[in-house]
Amino acid sequence: MVTVGKATVGAVNGREMLDYEIVDVFAPRAFAGNPLAVVFDADGLSTEQCQALANEFHLSETSFLCAPTEPGADYRVRIFTPYAELPFAGHPSVGAAHTLVRAGRLSAGTVRQECGAGVLDVVADAVGATLSGGTPTLDDGPAAAELARAMGLPADDATGVPVEVAGCGLPFAYLSVRPDAVDRAVPDPAALRELTVGEGVSVLSWDAATATVHARVFAADLAWGEDPATGSAALGAGVWLVETGLLPGEATSSFTVRQGERMGRPSVLECTVTAVAGRAVAATVRGAVVPVASGRIRVPSR
Repeated sequence: MVTVGKATVGAVNGREMLDYEIVDVFAPRAFAGNPLAVVFDADGLSTEQCQALANEFHLSETSFLCAPTEPGADYRVRIFTPYAELPFAGHPSVGAAHTLVRAGRLSAGTVRQECGAGVLDVVADAVGATLSGGTPTLDDGPAAAELARAMGLPADDATGVPVEVAGCGLPFAYLSVRPDAVDRAVPDPAALRELTVGEGVSVLSWDAATATVHARVFAADLAWGEDPATGSAALGAGVWLVETGLLPGEATSSFTVRQGERMGRPSVLECTVTAVAGRAVAATVRGAVVPVASGRIRVPSR
């Protein structure tokens, strides 16, 4: 359970304030990976106040830490983009769990996170955290040639591996392309809106020799554009890799997702996927978390 300890809710010049941190998630170093704002002691905030704060930080996501409401959970996290609340996301979950452990509010080891996707296990330590995704989901995606064109690529850049919409909390469409095509993707918003791609599109190449995915991930509505590291898409990538036969259908396999290089924010996501009878049944994603800033922020008026 989230403990208040030394209360972080205070006042400056009569204005209520909250403590926050900025951390880089899935980051091999500071100022890499995906930046995240983590707001402590957010129980008293309304949805509108959370949204206003997320818009003020204007990062891809902000995690608001609260006491749990579900049995067995250690804490609750509400996850907001600058535009909307999400039921689940990878880097906000990894960053939130690690920050609670590093701040001494929870002990290292397995912690139970309550979010819109349910209660999920996160294993947090002094370096980062490992997130277990929700139940894998899988749906047919658009034709590879059609999705390639929507991503600004000629149809022959696609490798012929079927597009699937897969996820473990948030679904994404996975488009396998030649290695040199990944950095050439430029989404066409109008064309993308015509296709069913879940939360977005992962344009990727698969290197079987090193079990490495080189990926770029784009939002379906492009409200947040391209993401430097997407934990939820890395979880779904494992489901897709098993479904398409690129990873074994009867084993627990490890693979790495490298993302964000083109954005100047290189990210490393270490993943596993467990498959039974040719289908993924579980997945994890791990990454390092690096704190880069802390401060206090005014609580918006109701």
